[in-house]
Amino acid sequence: MPDRDLMNEGTEDRLEGAGKDLKGRVKDAAGGLTGDESLQTEGKLDRLEGKLQDTLGKGEEKLGRNL
Repeated sequence: MPDRDLMNEGTEDRLEGAGKDLKGRVKDAAGGLTGDESLQTEGKLDRLEGKLQDTLGKGEEKLGRNL
């Protein structure tokens, strides 16, 4: 029987990760347009954090389905 709590946590992490990735994309683009390397780097880090959180969420969902 699937663990719904773990699957829900996974979905939440995936959504938060997607939000961080989007925020990072905007910062990266804005930094590129304005020549602000610091903002661009911050955007790349936000994107990485978002991708990691998305990957964690996928793992939680998969684990929840298999429990």
